[in-house]
Amino acid sequence: MFWQEHRHVGRLHEEFLAIPSSKETGKRLIDGVILHGVKPELGRINPKEIEGAEITVIQTKGGGLGMYLMGQAFFSREIMKRFNPLKIHTVAISGRGDGEMEAICAAHGIEVWVCPDLS
Repeated sequence: MFWQEHRHVGRLHEEFLAIPSSKETGKRLIDGVILHGVKPELGRINPKEIEGAEITVIQTKGGGLGMYLMGQAFFSREIMKRFNPLKIHTVAISGRGDGEMEAICAAHGIEVWVCPDLS
């Protein structure tokens, strides 16, 4: 749903590896990263392309909007700052909305999309 409406924005990289695993750190994947201003397609994004670019980070959960998904969205944005993008849009996609949680997301710059098909 989100990608269909925002396809024109740029390239969507699903399961973007933001932090590779090491002895000290676990692997961190972001459900989706869109690189704005390039050919709209599904594909891979080289982390070097992100520097100075506008991006959207996406986290998705099939259940209701809760603190787990909200935390993933918030901290995904923080993780992506290491790539020095010009601007980061943050989107949380859930199967069910929650007015209280949506208000908190809005206060922290997280856009919420509700997609009942995910439930």
